[in-house]
Amino acid sequence: MSSSIRVVFFDAADTLFHVRGSVGEIYLRHAIEFGFLQKPDSLAAIKQAFSRAFREAPPPVFATVDPVRLKQSERLWWFDIVHNVFYRVGMFERFDEFFDHVFLVFEDHGSWRLFPDTVSTLTRLKAEGLELGIISNFDSRLFGVLRGLGIAEAFDTVTISSVAQAAKPAPQIFRSALEKHAVDPEEALHVGDSLREDVEGGRMAGLHVALIDREGKEQQGDAPRIKSLDELFPLLGRIE
Repeated sequence: MSSSIRVVFFDAADTLFHVRGSVGEIYLRHAIEFGFLQKPDSLAAIKQAFSRAFREAPPPVFATVDPVRLKQSERLWWFDIVHNVFYRVGMFERFDEFFDHVFLVFEDHGSWRLFPDTVSTLTRLKAEGLELGIISNFDSRLFGVLRGLGIAEAFDTVTISSVAQAAKPAPQIFRSALEKHAVDPEEALHVGDSLREDVEGGRMAGLHVALIDREGKEQQGDAPRIKSLDELFPLLGRIE
């Protein structure tokens, strides 16, 4: 094990855990319950509209630190995203009720599932004496999800964009996380599934990075690449 790394940071969704099914399927299923008229291409259209909505949306960063107003801002951010999607694929009368419902669906830890290698990897890293943290653009619903999945206690820190007032790939969110551990960037490794947010963002902030690419989809880039969290241990041993 390398002696130079003191902290391992992780992205959250699609790195440590994943949604049961797919995001598009969940939105479609619940939209139908509230009166959305499904068409043969609705699922593909929803997925495409979400990709476009995320590209066009401002980062989830808000000009408030008050917890109540922060949660309100997070919810409004998501409302705009989802409204943008269904404005494109088909609006329906009970949309507001649908959004209230589906927002809570993703807050429920039962909507998420840990990857099989998550708990064993976190346990082993802690046993090796490493500090662990999360750096995520997920909103404050993340804390309840982590508790419900039984992994909250594994992490020394959790840094989310709305509280840090910076979103990945901006270096500021990584620096905020580093400050909590009082470590220099070269003493930290960040692991995530996004080339832009996790690899490029982490590198801009000076951290070591690793891309988790469980299905071998990401072909570009020269970042260290792993297919499971188990592969972190030989990687840590190679970092000087």
